[in-house]
Amino acid sequence: MEIEAHTSVSLLETTSSTLTKLTDGVPEIHILESKDPVTWSSAASISEFQDLATRTAKAEAWETHAFEAQTRANSQPKQNIVSDVTATSIMKQKHSKEKVEVTEKEGTFLVRPLWPQKFHYILTLVGYSLRPTQLWNFVYLWIHKGGCSFFMIYIIILVFVGIPLLFLEMAVGQMLQQGSLDLWKIIGPWAGGVGYISFVVCFITSTYTNVFNSWILFYLSHFFQFPFPWEKCPLMKNASDFDPACARTTPSIYFWYQQTLKASDRIEDGGPPVLSLSLPLFVSWCLIGVFIINGLQSIGKVMYVLVLLPYFILFCFLIRSLLLEGAIYGLQHLLVAKVSALYNVNVWSRAGSQVVFQLGLGFGPIVSLASHMPQSNNCVMDTFIMAVVIVVTLLLFTTFILSVLGFWATVLTYRCNEKNVETLIKLINLGKLPPDAYPPADLRENPTSIYNTWLNSLPQDIKNMVLSYIPECNIQDQFLQDSQSFSFLIFAEYTSFLPWSSLWSLLFFLLLLFRELGIMVGFMQGIILPLQDTFSSLRKHTALLTVGIIMLLYLCGLFFTRPSGIYFMRLLNEYWIVLPIFFIIICENITVAWAYGAKRFLADMAVLLDRPISSICSRLWCYVSPVVLLFLLVIILVDLSMKPMTYIAWDSVGSKEVLRPYPSWGLFLVIILFLIVILPVPVYLVYWLCNGMPFKSKSKNRLMIFSKSPPPSDQPVLREKVQKEEIPQGDKTK
Repeated sequence: MEIEAHTSVSLLETTSSTLTKLTDGVPEIHILESKDPVTWSSAASISEFQDLATRTAKAEAWETHAFEAQTRANSQPKQNIVSDVTATSIMKQKHSKEKVEVTEKEGTFLVRPLWPQKFHYILTLVGYSLRPTQLWNFVYLWIHKGGCSFFMIYIIILVFVGIPLLFLEMAVGQMLQQGSLDLWKIIGPWAGGVGYISFVVCFITSTYTNVFNSWILFYLSHFFQFPFPWEKCPLMKNASDFDPACARTTPSIYFWYQQTLKASDRIEDGGPPVLSLSLPLFVSWCLIGVFIINGLQSIGKVMYVLVLLPYFILFCFLIRSLLLEGAIYGLQHLLVAKVSALYNVNVWSRAGSQVVFQLGLGFGPIVSLASHMPQSNNCVMDTFIMAVVIVVTLLLFTTFILSVLGFWATVLTYRCNEKNVETLIKLINLGKLPPDAYPPADLRENPTSIYNTWLNSLPQDIKNMVLSYIPECNIQDQFLQDSQSFSFLIFAEYTSFLPWSSLWSLLFFLLLLFRELGIMVGFMQGIILPLQDTFSSLRKHTALLTVGIIMLLYLCGLFFTRPSGIYFMRLLNEYWIVLPIFFIIICENITVAWAYGAKRFLADMAVLLDRPISSICSRLWCYVSPVVLLFLLVIILVDLSMKPMTYIAWDSVGSKEVLRPYPSWGLFLVIILFLIVILPVPVYLVYWLCNGMPFKSKSKNRLMIFSKSPPPSDQPVLREKVQKEEIPQGDKTK
């Protein structure tokens, strides 16, 4: 009897050691172990996973044998041995709801691919996050919302809200190795609808985001003409005069609205898709398809061009802009700080929205891209790398844009002064102004200084007469003017003033094209990868799936190439998108921080990363982030409800931009689309609560290390048929 008891104790020790390695060591089995922090090989993972089923079966056999031996011995094992793991607790773990399943399907497993290099992963994230529209919006807010004060607010929200939420999305994707559709079901069944919202929002956003690329390609198609059509007004047919519609405005604005968009006067005015934009849109989708059709292997290489080359172009533009006349005037605004902005709720709201959209939170691509990283990858470091890259890029871009705006405002002021001089001379010759109002003849050396000195030296009565006929040329007004179409209007004019203007224009549009294509690569991963994770059979037909989605998105995108398409894009981009994105992020935050448990989640991540994670993150998730997000959402809703919904439209009669209100159905469309999109969340929540599922998970087991996907690799692997078995998770408390 003593010998049998001794055997029982020995077997229990072996069982405890083996099961501990199988549960706490699961990440090491799943992770592609390599000394190189950047490149991983799939060989180790495949080899270890092949032994996983055998080792698990042996462990369970040892466990059962040890339990039977202990029962026969009818003796109590030593307390210090049984405290590690008891047979009873092990048997209970087998009935836990949180288990890792290794499934069988015709003996074939499609193993999850990993990024060939970590640098490819970081480049793709950077390419997805740095959107030209958001970069320009940051500069716009810097100029109009407090300067350095706005930047301080931006950094505060980035540190206490943006970085923690970026880490959250990276961590859940990397831990569970799932796309956005299925991932949130694993963390909390009631939150399964969050993945569907994220997927739908990503799809809708992709339909109109790629229209930007069609505009860029349309401009690039005119590079064989000289001068460029946006630099000079076209001549009328069978006449030597310029088109009067262009003469009433600038060539760049005329080309943008009349030639590129063929814009209607109102959003109600429909029309078929513009053919000159439909073809560039198709070409753009073809380029994206070529980039992503071979999966992560090709995407990583493409991102070298789509991300690194724009940085080189941006650096060239920055150096050139600093040497321009008037650049110093623009750079002065880098040091402007308005203290009143710190107490302005609207400024905080705009800064918060800027952080969320600059990082690309809530759309799903971050989760999907991170799910193809090894579970041992240090995603904490990745988060801070992303934040630093974004902040540095914003500062470089802001410096560049302020220099350009200073130069552009200076040139416009010179032109205004010269035009005023010509007008005054004509008025004096017509006898409408006295000879004392005659302006200086030569303005070549310093037009602004000479003109302003002359104007201020006039007697007050004559000065008032002069200003009644001509506008006052103020460089500050030119600098601060509100421009919603910076990329295609201001910059098109800016490059036309430079030596080698054709080269600079080409570089500028290539910069925009590469950046927008990089964004679309990220969005497409947020659509394709979740579908493949949810429907595993699609992994065998990646090329066919990619082509099908691209064709569907192209057909949907044709709606936004109509004459009124840009007005619908502004409706979605300025009024609708912010609502579902904030809703998604709040749900993600609550799911991890409260439903699953922030401390428990960080403990799971610490096991995977083999290093502790600061508890500050759990406090930010539990208290700071949800409060700030709810506050920002309330401010946004109040702002939308109090201000009329307006859009900048083209007035073809007056050849100018005008501000028009959206029709009443515009607000109705925004509300209905928002409610339809978020519907899965309340449906899932009510369903699970009605079926007795508690809101807050009470299980003490760890999250699944394997969800539906077998271990990661770069190639499909054939395996012998395995009976469906469950690997219990270690008993981890919150």
